[in-house]
Amino acid sequence: MRAAPTPAVTLLAEAKVHHLLHDYEHDPSSSSYGTEAADILTVRLGLAPGQILKTLVVERADRTLAIAVLPVTTTLSLKSAAVALGTRKVTMADRARAERSTGYVLGGISPLGQRRALATIVDDSALSWDRVLCSGGRRGLEIELDPRELIRLCKAVTAPIATE
Repeated sequence: MRAAPTPAVTLLAEAKVHHLLHDYEHDPSSSSYGTEAADILTVRLGLAPGQILKTLVVERADRTLAIAVLPVTTTLSLKSAAVALGTRKVTMADRARAERSTGYVLGGISPLGQRRALATIVDDSALSWDRVLCSGGRRGLEIELDPRELIRLCKAVTAPIATE
């Protein structure tokens, strides 16, 4: 029996955006959700690790939240994210606040179909791929889609926000 579609999957279906869903068995003892997804899906699908994206929730200087989407193999440059968001500083958001705002649990936060639309930045490296994967809205579910569709649906800006 398949789980009910997440808001992210519903949004893609309603927008008639071509996408593929990839399920994997999430290991509750895994310390990094993104690395876990990349380790499994790069082998299964023959993808490069840079095609697997993670979704991070950040807090701007004015206390509003925003989304940063970048390859799981990289680290978010808080300074670059602040510049892209037009604020003096960003910090990682509190877990409970991120979950409450997005409607998703940590490790399953999708940039798509969030409870409240947040300003979103996608690392510009995503545009070097024809297909990328991002969280489907629950742990163990990834959505494969064209990065331009991801950017369009999130009303995102692109910027170099990732560091190796």
